[in-house]
Amino acid sequence: MGGAAPHVTTRGAVAGATLVVAAASILAWALAYPQASLTVTLVRAVSVCAGVVTLGLAAVPMLDASRHRAEVIQRAATPLATVAAVWLVAELTRLVVAAAHTAGVGVRALGVATVADFVAATTAGRSGLVALAAAAVVVVGALAAPHAVSTVAVLSGVAAIGVVARPLTGHFAHSALGGLAVAVHMLAAALWCGVLAALVLTVTHRGQWARMLPGFSALSLGCVLALVAAGTFGAVVRLDSAADLWSTGYGRVLAAKIVVTVALVVLGWRNRTMWLPAARSHRATADVSRSRSMVELTLMAVALALAAGLAVTG
Repeated sequence: MGGAAPHVTTRGAVAGATLVVAAASILAWALAYPQASLTVTLVRAVSVCAGVVTLGLAAVPMLDASRHRAEVIQRAATPLATVAAVWLVAELTRLVVAAAHTAGVGVRALGVATVADFVAATTAGRSGLVALAAAAVVVVGALAAPHAVSTVAVLSGVAAIGVVARPLTGHFAHSALGGLAVAVHMLAAALWCGVLAALVLTVTHRGQWARMLPGFSALSLGCVLALVAAGTFGAVVRLDSAADLWSTGYGRVLAAKIVVTVALVVLGWRNRTMWLPAARSHRATADVSRSRSMVELTLMAVALALAAGLAVTG
């Protein structure tokens, strides 16, 4: 009975996250309408979120002390393989949907040759193949590779490549500085959100929270600084004027994402000043830490879904 509660809670958290991502994707599509497709937005949102959590699960063991790291690696292996498999399926779906959209045909009418041409002839297709390959490598690595620190490093690097492969070929494909900014922004957001999700999926008692939360806090501070700086630069490059924030679909989705990001930063700072000291001194129970994480993750899921909508808005 003692081990059942975390499992039920995790299933509930996954179901809740799915609903939040779906709702936020619909919001992004509505804000961008008619410049975006709801199907494409939903598929991209699932893919982005799965990739982010995959990166977090691959990297989270590095937050614990070296003598406890093997335990975290072991605990993270099954959810890592599962989430990476979801990422793999989402990336494959995304590739097929993008090929159909580019060819101007329905998915049911799409042939293998058309998909192959899309992958070979377009930047979006090739980047999709990179993300697909990264997800596949993580699935295999999580299931078959030794549970060692070297495996953690390799799978984290592969997942990071997969996460940034798609953004580099989006709206900033023809701007080297813009592409670099969006890559830094995406990677910083993925580490911040993904590692927190991984903590919820792998940490079970207050002692672990006390050991790992300070490391996450330091990581998240660096990630926030990087994503704000890179995101601001990217917005300046992409928008022609401030009026675009309400007069264009892209601008409206971006404005919503900015609002959610500001709320996240405020919440993160509050957690850093209140939750972190309590957790570090073992005054916060595992349930309290998990609940605080879930509130933050809800906003993160909305921000990631809006980012996905932003990427597919014309």
